[in-house]
Amino acid sequence: MFAITGITGNVGGNVARNLLAAGRPVRAVMRDVRKGDGWAQRGCELATADILDVAALASAFEGAEGVFVLVPPNFDPAPSFPEARATAATLKSAIERARPGRVVYLSTIGAQAGEPNLLTQHTIIEQVLGELSMPIVFLRPGWFMENSRWDVAAARENGVIPSFLQPLDKPVPMVATADVGRVAAEVLQGIWNDRRVIELEGPRRVTPDEVAATLTELLGRPVRMDAVPRETWEPLFRSQGMKNPTPRIRMLDGFNEGWIEFENGEASSRKGEVALKTVFQMLI
Repeated sequence: MFAITGITGNVGGNVARNLLAAGRPVRAVMRDVRKGDGWAQRGCELATADILDVAALASAFEGAEGVFVLVPPNFDPAPSFPEARATAATLKSAIERARPGRVVYLSTIGAQAGEPNLLTQHTIIEQVLGELSMPIVFLRPGWFMENSRWDVAAARENGVIPSFLQPLDKPVPMVATADVGRVAAEVLQGIWNDRRVIELEGPRRVTPDEVAATLTELLGRPVRMDAVPRETWEPLFRSQGMKNPTPRIRMLDGFNEGWIEFENGEASSRKGEVALKTVFQMLI
């Protein structure tokens, strides 16, 4: 049996669907099992657990051949990332109690970066879970292609997409959540006895300008990117309700300046199968 967290989202759902397609039993771990009716109908066992509840998580993970761990995103963490530290401690305690056969943790590209930024939350959790004695894989995907769902709306409305990824002709390591879910399910079903890092991106890197060109083709109307000036980011993010925008700004800086990257660059990453155009066709 495989315990899957985040099953109601794109990545966790894809992991579960791949496991079920392979005939493997799945336990859906969620905060609200009332959202799990569809998964129960597919044959999944349901378990209730919050990411900060050690006892509930341990119970949900107990007896699992493998566990897929996805933590809820926090786009506005407090300084020094106390939320990530609390999550890391809870996960470590729960996994130590449950003793599953192996663990796959959904991390991120750039988790090894030394500069503090929004993705440092995963750096912290990786460091703590790296102390576990059981086999663990840190799956580090690139920028999710599905993040562009907001680009589709802007493109439809006025043909102009504000871009924080700059310069507009700089290729970005992106990946479809379908590829992430497929690879995670493959890894969970594999046999390994150590600590590993798997870095994953799409078939090829994509520039913001190529995003606009793809939407131009699919929507049948001109679409262009508009680089949002760096000096406007902080007041803009604060106006949107963020209390501590610095980590998000530094994450964007990391992609734009190149220090958020896979450990050994593009050559070291595993390549997915799903192209950006395919993802956009589904989003549209």
